[in-house]
Amino acid sequence: MQPTHHPVISSTGLFTPQESISNAELVESFNAYVAKFNADNADAIAAGEVESLSASSVEFIEKASGIKARHVMSKAPILDIDTMAPRWPERSNDEISVLAEIGVIAAKEALERAGRDAKDVDAVLCAASNMERAYPAMAIEIQQALGIDGFGFDMNVACSSATFGIQTAADYVRSGNARSVLVVSPEITSGHLNWRDRDSHFIFGDVATAVLVEDSSIAPAQHWDILGTKLKTVFSNNIRNNFGFLNRAHPETAGNADKLFVQEGRKVFKEVVPMVAQMIVDEAERLEIDPTGLRRMWLHQANTGMNRLIAHRVLGHEANEDESPTVLDSYGNTSSAGSIIAFHLHGADLKDGDTGLICSFGAGYSAGTVFVRKVG
Repeated sequence: MQPTHHPVISSTGLFTPQESISNAELVESFNAYVAKFNADNADAIAAGEVESLSASSVEFIEKASGIKARHVMSKAPILDIDTMAPRWPERSNDEISVLAEIGVIAAKEALERAGRDAKDVDAVLCAASNMERAYPAMAIEIQQALGIDGFGFDMNVACSSATFGIQTAADYVRSGNARSVLVVSPEITSGHLNWRDRDSHFIFGDVATAVLVEDSSIAPAQHWDILGTKLKTVFSNNIRNNFGFLNRAHPETAGNADKLFVQEGRKVFKEVVPMVAQMIVDEAERLEIDPTGLRRMWLHQANTGMNRLIAHRVLGHEANEDESPTVLDSYGNTSSAGSIIAFHLHGADLKDGDTGLICSFGAGYSAGTVFVRKVG
């Protein structure tokens, strides 16, 4: 008889950049850019040939998103109105890449918290939205830097990359093909954000997370049973980024705004909220879990309004901060890492037997659920 392998989450890790941009700082920079643009194009604007730009405000940003600040890897160039994008010296092929570097920091914390050595890990999955390059795989570079003997590969399902990565890792464990898998999500989202767009320049922040998925037989005494996972994708153009090696036009060039992050926010809200809420309820019922009895929901950190409505539809009442904690206010939207940050920072207080949900949703559309139960 084949042995039964049960996947669990042994630990998590987090890297947070030292620099942070407040809404006040961001608005000051953006409005300076708007004033300069309108002044430089005054004649064309008066002739109706160019549309003038509108200023932003702290109140607008917080009402639209709930975001108050965001961590970034390169603050000064983002706030410089002549650059408005992250910048750092290009590294040689013999140096560790920026994305791998922050991923390694998060991974090392996850390993340390689980009391695990890198040699015990079988695989590394780099699951993220914003890859630094097409190849070699970021996962293999992270694997090399950690000294892991096994395999690694990259996967990108936009904001759901981490939950898709957790299910993939759990499947490796269930099948017996691996006993210990690191899911690393380094997200330097500031590189693909249009910092000159009033409707989206405030959304994203930079971060890296790691989740160690292992067989329960080797997991530390305190861990999280993975009760079940569910993934879903539905094609949509409402969140899109067209930048890639087949269209190398510089993203900051006029007329190439679609080579950066673009979205139809209202459509996303209207279409994603009911899809995700129903997906959670259906999967909970399949797992014989009462969705209204979930102790905590660690939702994707994209928009406070979306999270509030999804939680209400699942729990049957307005969720408080304890039931659905947010990190959006200080981290911004960190794509695939958002729900993992919430889980990492707001999970230690749960008691043995408490049930929770890690949930992501975003471009694709893509959505992922990971139901977990605290052990120990």
